[in-house]
Amino acid sequence: MTGQGAIDTSPTPDDSTRWRDPGLSPGERAEALIPLMTLEEKVAQLVGVWVGAGASGEGVAPHQTEMAGGPEWSTVIRHGLGQLTRPYGTAPVDPVAGARSLAASQAEIVATSRFGIPAQVHEECLTGFAAWRATVYPAPLSWGATFDPGLVEEMAGRIGRSLRAAGVHQGLAPVLDVTRDYRWGRTEETVSEDPYLVGTIGAAYVRGLEGAGVVATLKHFAGYSASRGGRNLAPVPMGRRELADVVLPPFEMALRLGGARSVMNSYAEIDGVPVAADDGLLTGLLRDEWGFAGTVVADYFAIRFLQKLHGVAADAAEAAGLALRAGIDVELPTVDTFGEPLIEAVKAGAVDEKLVDRALRRVLTQKAELGLLDEGWQCLPEGADRLRLDDPESQDIALRLARESAVLLRNTGDILPLAPGRRVALVGPVADDPMAMLGCYAFPAHVGAHPEHGLGLEIPSLREALGALVPRLAYAPGCDITGDDTSGIAAAATVAAASDVCVLAVGDRAGLFGRGTSGEGCDATDLRLPGVQSELVRAVLATGTPVVLVLLAGRPYALGEEADAAAAIVYAFFPGQRGGQALAEVLTGAVNPSGRLPVSVPRDAGGLPATYLSPWLGRRSQVSSVDPTPAFPFGHGLGYTTFEWSDVTEPGEPAAWPVDGEVSVAVTVRNAGPRPGTEVVQLYLHDPVAQTTRPVVRLVGHARVPLEPGEAARVTFGVPADVTSFTGVRGRRIVEPGEVELRFARSSADVVAAVPLRLTGDVREVGHERRLRPRARIERIAPEDRG
Repeated sequence: MTGQGAIDTSPTPDDSTRWRDPGLSPGERAEALIPLMTLEEKVAQLVGVWVGAGASGEGVAPHQTEMAGGPEWSTVIRHGLGQLTRPYGTAPVDPVAGARSLAASQAEIVATSRFGIPAQVHEECLTGFAAWRATVYPAPLSWGATFDPGLVEEMAGRIGRSLRAAGVHQGLAPVLDVTRDYRWGRTEETVSEDPYLVGTIGAAYVRGLEGAGVVATLKHFAGYSASRGGRNLAPVPMGRRELADVVLPPFEMALRLGGARSVMNSYAEIDGVPVAADDGLLTGLLRDEWGFAGTVVADYFAIRFLQKLHGVAADAAEAAGLALRAGIDVELPTVDTFGEPLIEAVKAGAVDEKLVDRALRRVLTQKAELGLLDEGWQCLPEGADRLRLDDPESQDIALRLARESAVLLRNTGDILPLAPGRRVALVGPVADDPMAMLGCYAFPAHVGAHPEHGLGLEIPSLREALGALVPRLAYAPGCDITGDDTSGIAAAATVAAASDVCVLAVGDRAGLFGRGTSGEGCDATDLRLPGVQSELVRAVLATGTPVVLVLLAGRPYALGEEADAAAAIVYAFFPGQRGGQALAEVLTGAVNPSGRLPVSVPRDAGGLPATYLSPWLGRRSQVSSVDPTPAFPFGHGLGYTTFEWSDVTEPGEPAAWPVDGEVSVAVTVRNAGPRPGTEVVQLYLHDPVAQTTRPVVRLVGHARVPLEPGEAARVTFGVPADVTSFTGVRGRRIVEPGEVELRFARSSADVVAAVPLRLTGDVREVGHERRLRPRARIERIAPEDRG
C-alpha cells in the first residue's frame, strides 16, 4: 500500500522507506518522511475533508453552507489527505454500512496518493459517539453533577472503544470551558462553573478516551465561554488574570493528568486578539511553557473567520499564515485556507515553509502513534461487520450516570419519594418528550430530524418511565416548550387540582443555531423559562396541590417565587437516553439522589449572571440594590437519608503549612438515616487576605462517599500548598504566605467546619509542574471503632 506515483524525489532506497520502520519512534518516522514530500503533499496532510457536508443544505456548523464547498474528491486526495471529517455524524447511516463506506474511502486515499498514508478520522463524541444508533450519554453538566470522575472515565472508555471499532481515530471532546454566563447556549456542554471540578472530570474523560486508543481533543482553548453578554462567538473582555486562574487550569489538568494529544482552538477573541492567531497562547503558553507536543486543530472554519468575522486578515492566504504562525497544525473541517492559498503563499515567500514542516511533523508523529504509517494498515477494523454502537453495557453506564447526576434541590415535608397509591398528575411540555433528555451534541439533536430514519434509539420519556412505576398517573402537557400559546394551561391546572401531587416537568429542547432553546448558538437574553412555561408553573402552583418541580434543561434557570412555593425540586441536565428511567426511579425512591449542583441556580432572571467564584465585591452588599445570591448554591444537593459529619481535624491555633509542603485534613461522615446513600464531601479554600482579590471560597477537593445505614467513613485530604496558588500582581503564579482556611462543606454556602492554617515561608513562584490536586483517601470505620 505504498502507492508509488510519478513524482521522482530521487531518494536512496533506504531513505525512501525508513519512515515505514516500526522500530523507529513516531517522531523519527515523521522526520524521515518530511524531506521526501513535495509542498503539495505536505499541505495535504494539514487539511480535512467534510465528506458529508452540504448535501441537505442544513449546516451543523456556523457558516457551513457558505464555506463547505471545495474541490472534487479525486482532486483532494491526489496528494494524500490529513483528516476525514465526521463520516458518521452528518446524516443517518447504519453503523456497519458506515464502516464499510469509510474503509472504501480510506482505500482510495491509500491507493491514489504517492505515500499511501490513510486519513485520520475524527468525530464528535461529547455525549457519546455522535452517530446514528449510538448510545447517548448524559450531557457534560450532568457529569459535573455526579462529582464522580471514575464513572466519567468509564463512560469515556466505552465511547472510545466504539469509535475505534468504527474506524475513528480522534474524538472532539471534552469541552473544558468553565461556565461564566448561564445565558450562553453552550452552557449545557460545560462541566461546571468551577475550574477544579471541570479539570478533575475533564481529565477523567480524557483518560478514558485516550486509554481506548483514541486521540482526545480539548475544547475550546481558550476563553470561549466568557463571551460578552453570553452570546456565541462574541468578543471576550476578560483580563489575563481571569484567563490564568479560571479558564486555563482545566486544560492544564486534562493535559497533565489525562494525557490529551490534541487541542482545538477557541473561536474567541480575547481583548481584541483572536485565539486562532494568538501565538502567545497557542505556542508560547501551550507548547513552550506547558510542553504540549500534540496537534492543534482548528475549530470549524476558525481560520477563515480571521478574515470573515475578526477582520485581522485581508484574504485566505493571510489568514492561513496567521494561523500557522500561531501554532494551528490542521485546518478543519474541510480544505480552504490551507489549500491553494497556503501553497501559493509559501511559493511567493509570504509564509515560511518551515512553518508547514513544523505542523506536518506533529501531524505525522500522531499518525505514526496511531499506526497509520505502518505497512499493511487495514482499512476495515476487525469486527466492523458486527458493529453495534448501542449495547446493554453502554446503556448501563448511561443509566448509572443519569442516576448519579439527578439533583434534589428541595424536599419540603418529605413529599419525595412519591408515596405508593397516591394520585399523581404529570404536567409540562417536556414530560412526554424523549428529545428533552438529549443535549445538542447527541446525534438526533445535532444533525436534526430525519423522519424516515427515526431516532435510531429507544429513549423513554419521563411519562413513559414514570407510568411504569406509578399506576395512577394523569397527564397534560399544558403548553409547548416555546411559543406563546397558553390555551392548554387551564386543562393542566385542572388535572393537577384533581391529584394528590403534581410532577411538573419544564425545561429545554436542545438544538443548534436557533433550532432549540439550549445548545450551540441558542443563547438566551435572560434566565426565564422559555415560552410560557413560567405561566404554567404559576397556574399549577395556584391549585394548592403539592408540586414537584422537575427541570430537564441545559442551563440553570432562575427560580424565584416558584422555588419557594414548590414542595420539591429536582434538576436534571439533559440526562441522556436513560434519563427518563433514572428520574422516575429518583421520584419514586428506587434511587436515592446524590447529584450536586455543578452550577448555581439563580433566583432572579435578569441582570448579569454571576457564578459562585466571586470576591467579596461580587457578593450581596449595601452599595447595590441587586442581590446576586442564588436560590441554590454551587455544590448543593439533597437525598433521602441524613449524614452526620464529625471529628474534623482541629489544630486549634492556625497550624503551620509550608508554602512548599502538604497539610492533611480529615472529617468523619456517618449515614444516620434509614437507607443507603452517598454523601459528597467538598473541600473549599478561603483566602481572606491576598495581594489580589480572591474568590471568597473555591473548590479544591471533593469525594463521593457511599454509605449503608449506620456506616461511617473517614475522609482525608492531603492538600499541597500549590492548590492555593494564584496569579499575583506581577502576573506570575505564586503561593503566598499568610492565614487561610480549608473548609469542609456540603456546598459552597453550607460549611460544616473550617480548619485554620497559616502558610509559612517566602512567596513562592510556581509553574506548570505544580501539584494540581490533593490526595483523597476514604477509610471505612468498623462499628467497634466509632467510639
